Amino acid sequence: MKYSTKYRIFLLLMFLSGKIIAQPKKDAGEKENIAYLFTYFTGNAKGEEAIRFAVSSDGYHYKALNNNNPVISSEKISSSGGVRDPHILRGEDGKTFYMVATDMVSANGWDSNRAMVLLKSNDLIHWTSAVVNIQKRFPNNENLLRVWAPQTIYDKTAKKYMVYWSMKHGNEPDKIYYAYANADFTDLETAPKQLFFSPTNGSCIDGDIIYDKGKYNLFFKTEGNGNGIKKAVSDKLTEGYVLQDKYLQQTKEAVEGAGVFKLNHSDEYILMYDVYMKGHYQFTRSKDLTHFTVIDQDVKMDFHPRHGTVLPITKQELNRLLKQWYTVESVLQTARNQAINQNNIVLDRVNQTLYLPVNYNTDLKAFDPQFDIFNQINIMPKGKLDFSKGPVNVKVSIPGQQPKTYSVRVAIANNPVLKGYYADPEILYSNKTAKYYLYPTSDGFNNWSGTYFKCFSSTDLVNWKDEGKILDLEKDVSWAKRNAWAPTIIEKKVNGEYKYFYYFSAAQKIGVAVADNPAGPFKDSGKALIASRPKEVKGGQEIDPDVFNDPKTNKSYLYWGNGYMAVAPLNDDMISIDTSAIKVITPDNSFREGTEVFYRNGKYYFLWSEDDTRSENYRVRYGFSDSPAGKITIPENNLILVKDAAQQIYGTGHNSVIKVNGKDEWYMVYHRFTRPKGISMGDAAGYNREVCIDKMDFNADGTIIPVKPTVGGIKPIR
Repeated sequence: MKYSTKYRIFLLLMFLSGKIIAQPKKDAGEKENIAYLFTYFTGNAKGEEAIRFAVSSDGYHYKALNNNNPVISSEKISSSGGVRDPHILRGEDGKTFYMVATDMVSANGWDSNRAMVLLKSNDLIHWTSAVVNIQKRFPNNENLLRVWAPQTIYDKTAKKYMVYWSMKHGNEPDKIYYAYANADFTDLETAPKQLFFSPTNGSCIDGDIIYDKGKYNLFFKTEGNGNGIKKAVSDKLTEGYVLQDKYLQQTKEAVEGAGVFKLNHSDEYILMYDVYMKGHYQFTRSKDLTHFTVIDQDVKMDFHPRHGTVLPITKQELNRLLKQWYTVESVLQTARNQAINQNNIVLDRVNQTLYLPVNYNTDLKAFDPQFDIFNQINIMPKGKLDFSKGPVNVKVSIPGQQPKTYSVRVAIANNPVLKGYYADPEILYSNKTAKYYLYPTSDGFNNWSGTYFKCFSSTDLVNWKDEGKILDLEKDVSWAKRNAWAPTIIEKKVNGEYKYFYYFSAAQKIGVAVADNPAGPFKDSGKALIASRPKEVKGGQEIDPDVFNDPKTNKSYLYWGNGYMAVAPLNDDMISIDTSAIKVITPDNSFREGTEVFYRNGKYYFLWSEDDTRSENYRVRYGFSDSPAGKITIPENNLILVKDAAQQIYGTGHNSVIKVNGKDEWYMVYHRFTRPKGISMGDAAGYNREVCIDKMDFNADGTIIPVKPTVGGIKPIR
């Protein structure tokens, strides 16, 4: 570039005067990491074994890209048709990205894979790939059973990218190996060499190496002689790792897939891992990579990841990802106002409508949905809006995409009555406290694997307070540690003092715990009350207890059974039954489970659930009797609670009943599939359920008028 003589003299004078003019600079943030990319897979079904992306602006709040669908086709990049455990790395040049993944479909068995996938990209959007089958590529691997969870790191000494992963040969435990990739990242150019094995001779899998303060920290999962995440440390990348014999996970649950990343502009690290038996991720924070604090309460994701990794990214990279895979619909589902029940947001892409259900007493005249958007995204109007007169049109603009306008409706929704996943609700009015109490199954755990019970209290049946855990099988029950299901409770006066007898299912048996207050603490009796089925019954399970006190005789009865309905009088101690008086009173073939008994106007009503809780047709029928253990008469049209497809309400069943206000005023408490996602979840809908309350009325002859399940629920009782 040439300058005139006058301009050169001007610059010289400015320099000599100390007033040098700053020249324009490049954007200081052009290469600065300001966001995060999370790459993960979602489950063991074939469609879930694929690479997905999510992004975050702070490392705590993540939003799935591409509507949580795969961003790369597993069929095109793998030999098995599926990939798992993706790990992503930024190259030394700052602009090339490397990703590796397990080439595996779990349906073929855990010892079915011998290969990994290597991927490379210059823009995070377009990827080249290659399959490396270790058994075929390298000799002496005839008895190789599996190749799991590869990761990549740059070896500054060798000036090559090193891939490391776990392998299992024959009866030996899994060990971590490494090899160097070729320059094109399409193959491994060196034979696998052992990097680390567990000194306890257990399996060693899911390695993750982080360099910090001159040390290489190798996080791994050990199995066989104690399960969990440990760490080994070395001064060198490829040798000399010394075990720090301490578990680093902050949970007693089974974990795998440790992933560590450093927060942008911070000296803190995040250690995250897959709590795979419970279907969730745990995030922890640390400054020294030794002591970790759980931060789950700060982390939000609109997806359920399995074994993934996080990569810090720049503003330009974030924009590129958003343009390619983020949608207006994704933006609208980020509404995070505390009044919104997040599980029940309904977005209709066809009609471009959004429904936001909010808590009772929410001010609809000035409500801000608080859409969680990146700086690059514009939404108008925003802030507090008036939804009291109906829907409001909201326009969303994403760079590189056509703006869209959605009609947003905000409405009070008192169903479900509890935020989160709960099922099999029992309800009690306590004379001692003059409050109502709900006792549900804690739901949302894969295959009904919850291990604790909670309690909720209310004065109006609409606003519920979480009273916390009242019984934990793992801590409080000696005879059963799994499947905490379907409780029931009764309030009784014993020697002039109120006592609460809580009957519950655990490990397909029925136990009883006792407390002085309706919210506990409860103390287990120390043994199962019902541990085997009646003699004449050949199938079914000993679950779903119901307790009923006969107002005519003040005698209490316990009912139970899946596949059959049994009844027995409770002894005066309320923690044992009269075994000589057990009767099987199954009403008809429609009975599946969930007995509920109540008394009204001289009749004993028996309610039960039909079909399977995983079925959208799970529903409630009833009969009545002249005695609490007598023959059940089934009226015509005895179906009283069914799904309502028009309202997207499915799987309505397993109910209890409450009479309120000292009047002939009745309500049914039941569970349904989570709405609206439950109907598309398959069997998982059966353990992702929600508790609802709706009005129950009777005809003049005492027959029950079918209960209409609603989204709005009931108004607070006075």
